[in-house]
Amino acid sequence: MDILNKVANSGLVTLDLEELYDSSPKIIFDLKPLLFKELILKEKDFREFVATHNWKNYQGACVGITCTADAIVPNWAYMLVAVYLEPYAKKIFFGNLDDIEKELFSEAIKKINPQDYQDFRVVIKGCSKINVPVSAYVEVTALLKPYVKSIMYGEPCSTVPIYKKAR
Repeated sequence: MDILNKVANSGLVTLDLEELYDSSPKIIFDLKPLLFKELILKEKDFREFVATHNWKNYQGACVGITCTADAIVPNWAYMLVAVYLEPYAKKIFFGNLDDIEKELFSEAIKKINPQDYQDFRVVIKGCSKINVPVSAYVEVTALLKPYVKSIMYGEPCSTVPIYKKAR
């Protein structure tokens, strides 16, 4: 008697969002240490810092610019940091590490051609070694729904039904 692999023969296509992960270094550039008493940004001091800072430390990294102090920081300060980062950073974002991950996954999902999944039964893989943001699952579901026969979440051997096209 032959052993049948029902999962392999099921016609399911697995989409592993972990494969979209950008493994570039992620660095946060926090303006908090540059504030006077963690409250005020002094323009002259700030401009002197950005002009002399070693921006090469950000080479090839995805950099999030933020301020973790409860202070009002003028928009131009974030913009100025972006100007100095641009020659070195792979990508520049406003926000923290979670924001960077969400944006990177969103950019990767936008590159998916949903027509490649036309009329397929798709399992969006649920277990991964990295933390895939919930926003990525939501975005890929919305992207694929108009094209697929069904969407499931989990592993091919144990899925949770999410969507099934009406017949």
